[in-house]
Amino acid sequence: MTATISASPETTSTSAVAPERATALRIGPYEVDPPVVLAPMAGITNVAFRRLCREYGAGLYVCEMITSRALVERHPTTLQMVTFDADEHPRSMQLYGVDPATMRDAVQMIVDENLADHIDMNFGCPVPKVTRKGGGSALPYKRKLFGDIVEAAVRAAEPAGVPVTVKFRIGIDDEHITHLDAGRIAEERGAAAVALHGRTASQRYSGQADWSAISRLKETVRSIPVLGNGDIFSADDALRMVAETGCDGVVVGRGCLGRPWLFRDLQAAFAGEPVPEGPKLGEVARVMRRHAELLADHMGEERGLRDLRKHMAQYLRGFPVGSDLRHRFGLVSGLAELDDLLGALDPEVPFPADAEGPRGRQGSAGKVVLPEGWLDDPEDASVPVGAEVDHNGG
Repeated sequence: MTATISASPETTSTSAVAPERATALRIGPYEVDPPVVLAPMAGITNVAFRRLCREYGAGLYVCEMITSRALVERHPTTLQMVTFDADEHPRSMQLYGVDPATMRDAVQMIVDENLADHIDMNFGCPVPKVTRKGGGSALPYKRKLFGDIVEAAVRAAEPAGVPVTVKFRIGIDDEHITHLDAGRIAEERGAAAVALHGRTASQRYSGQADWSAISRLKETVRSIPVLGNGDIFSADDALRMVAETGCDGVVVGRGCLGRPWLFRDLQAAFAGEPVPEGPKLGEVARVMRRHAELLADHMGEERGLRDLRKHMAQYLRGFPVGSDLRHRFGLVSGLAELDDLLGALDPEVPFPADAEGPRGRQGSAGKVVLPEGWLDDPEDASVPVGAEVDHNGG
């Protein structure tokens, strides 16, 4: 796919070399080339942001996490989130759930109503409100329950040829490591691919991702693709991850915040082509305006511009923009106001070196909140009591 938003023509080669790949990454019937997946991010990867990223390069772009029970019960907010562009293909949806029966019903609904072409299952979320109910990154510890949920989804999706993939973390904490078992179980139960975020749930997004865990998972899971996730903030990072771990592709999350052109860089890098220089401030301004237009189309101007506020600091990171102007960007409420603010930027300012590196909230490590007695029996397949009571949205 060719980018529709131009960037600086200057290029620079990455320090790593594009890896040799015997075959392209395939997820079920779909070829993913370059082997790059946009990670679902709550409140971020809506149809507007995905469109913006897709305009920069090919890959697989996953929507925000959808709760299986909310989908089955047709919660209005959830149904609104299940939105794809007419030319978005394959349509990729991430599902969260803790009950095999509900997951089966959600996938059956997706198949029957043709809501998506690919389903990714979330077993990696470290947020306390999720783990305290046994969901997200807490769930793979319960090996039997984890396997039952994966199998329920695969069986419901298989007749329609919809591939199901599974994403998880290294484990709950350093004392409760689960990723190798999770990979084996997902493979055995029919998953089309697995993805590993190289952190434990207790790390959240702090510290450094352990790419060696991705290597070990790749050595363990042999019949389906293994994708790596964690600390990919540049095209060079992606090439290094593939070279160091042998993974079949990469999953990019926080690295593209305020930098949708990262997908252009990734496409060039995996093709062995020079990677473009970062855009000047004038080009960043055009990207911000495009993002605003897409959000306004999706949500309406007022709500869309409010949503854009969360992206402003990332777009302007490292650029010499005064504190007053930054503050005004953070309160923008309309397209005309945004145009006035963008007009105050110097378009010739080059992309700053200190804009590279980690993005998004890193936070700090902490104890994972779990249901009472969760660690007592990893083979207990019972669904946690009240696990899916809070299902509004997402």
